[in-house]
Amino acid sequence: MKSNFKKYEHTTTPTMHTNKAHWENVYHTRQPEEVSWTQATPHTSLDFIRAFNLPKTAAIIDIGGGDSKLADYLLEEGYENITVLDISAKALEKAQHRLGDKADKIKWIVQDITTFAPDTQYHLWHDRAAFHFLTAETQVHKYLHTMQQCIPSGGYAVMGTFATTGPEKCSGLPIQQYDENTLAQLLQNGFEKIKCMTTTHTTPFNTKQDFLFCSFRRKEA
Repeated sequence: MKSNFKKYEHTTTPTMHTNKAHWENVYHTRQPEEVSWTQATPHTSLDFIRAFNLPKTAAIIDIGGGDSKLADYLLEEGYENITVLDISAKALEKAQHRLGDKADKIKWIVQDITTFAPDTQYHLWHDRAAFHFLTAETQVHKYLHTMQQCIPSGGYAVMGTFATTGPEKCSGLPIQQYDENTLAQLLQNGFEKIKCMTTTHTTPFNTKQDFLFCSFRRKEA
C-alpha cells in the first residue's frame, strides 16, 4: 500500500503546534478502545448521509475523521470520492493500516482545519466531534468561512458536537457545547437547517456522552 498523504503548507502558531502535539501523542499512545470517541459503527452519521441520496461520485470530506470507521462504511456503500482530514498524521496512518489496500481509494490530508485552504469543492462536509474543539471566535470564523467556500450551492453538511448536556471536556481539552439554536444561528448566513437530533454515545468504557447532530443545506449563492 502506497502512502498518499497530502499536507498543505501553512504558517503555524504556538497554539497549532500545541494542538498537533497533543493529538499526535493521543494516537501514538492509545488504542481505539482507550479513547471515548470510538464507534464500532457510525450509525447516526450514516443515517444522515443516506438521507441525502447523493450520487456515488459525490465528493465527501470527513473533518477530523482520524481513524474513524466512517470512511470504511462509505467505501462499502460504493462512494468513490472520499477525503479524510485530521491534524494527526498518526491517526490517519492507523486508518490506512486498518483499511489495507482500500486506503488507496481515499484522499488523506494531514492538516489543522483552521488553516485548511482546499482547492476543490465538496458535496458533503461531515464533522463528528472536531468543530466543538474550536473555542476561540477566530477559529470558529475561519472554520465557517472554509465551509462556505468549499461547499457548493445545494451541497450538505452534517455537524456532530457535544450537546449542552454533554461533557465539558474531551481528551483533557475544553470544548464548546451546542444546542440546536446556537449551532443553526452560526450557520444561518450560508446554510439552511434540515434536521437536528440529540443522541447518546456509549464510549468503549461504558460511559455516556450526549451529542447534537444537525444537517444543513448550502443556500444558493
